[in-house]
Amino acid sequence: MAKIIGIIVVFASVLGGYVLSHGKIAALIQPFEVLIIGGAAFGAFLQANPGYMTMHVIKKSLKMFGTRFTHTFYIEVLGLVYEILNKSRREGMMAIEADIEDAASSPIFAKYPAVLGDERMTAFICDYLRIMSTGNMAPHELEGLFDMELLSMKEELDHPSHAVTGIADGMPGFGIVAAVLGIVVTMASLGDGDQKSIGLHVGAALVGTFFGILAAYGFFGPLATALRQDAREELNVYEAIKASLVASASGMPPSLAVEFGRKVLFPAHRPSFAELEQAVRGR
Repeated sequence: MAKIIGIIVVFASVLGGYVLSHGKIAALIQPFEVLIIGGAAFGAFLQANPGYMTMHVIKKSLKMFGTRFTHTFYIEVLGLVYEILNKSRREGMMAIEADIEDAASSPIFAKYPAVLGDERMTAFICDYLRIMSTGNMAPHELEGLFDMELLSMKEELDHPSHAVTGIADGMPGFGIVAAVLGIVVTMASLGDGDQKSIGLHVGAALVGTFFGILAAYGFFGPLATALRQDAREELNVYEAIKASLVASASGMPPSLAVEFGRKVLFPAHRPSFAELEQAVRGR
């Protein structure tokens, strides 16, 4: 909701100030300028990024209007980790083999649909539980493996933000390109154009610069920042899972192991000790 309000405020402030200054909205309607700027930015994006990144960035961008990294989601993640660690502690690691081999059919995972719906997170948890079940890896070795994977994951999660930052950085330049082309058209019309048509051409050229700068700093720049923050929050959840599983591998009881994970979470939506305990006991 805050992001939608932010977009509305940008539009209202810029267009409202323009209209109140006796500007005409019709003068801003320049589809060819938008074609030049938008097309050039999209083409540059395609050159700079792998093919799959286009749809990935679009999907991630649409999700920025809401967030799944909420208080409830954090409780679900830690609750799942607690419950599966608790089962393994009571019944042995072999008891959770069916759960981690087919999470979709697991009664434990079924209680936590928000986690089960995230295929990567589910696979991440199951993979490390599978490694722990072998019993041949020391806690520090397990932590080292976690760190290497999280480093690789960070690079992947940051890619959409970097891609959109590239668009934001290029938009003012493409706006200048559109403006220069508009001036070229204006110069070409000097010989046979009247004063009105020349003014319209110059106005269109300036609108191109306006669109490029507004898109860069009013929309794509904030979107890149939002994508970067989303990546940080997602990585933070994986770090909490890591902390819980490493603590369990070090011999901590499940209730204390998930407390390690809880303390790693960002404070904004971190559940309290009492809330987490009540949630896992309730399950």
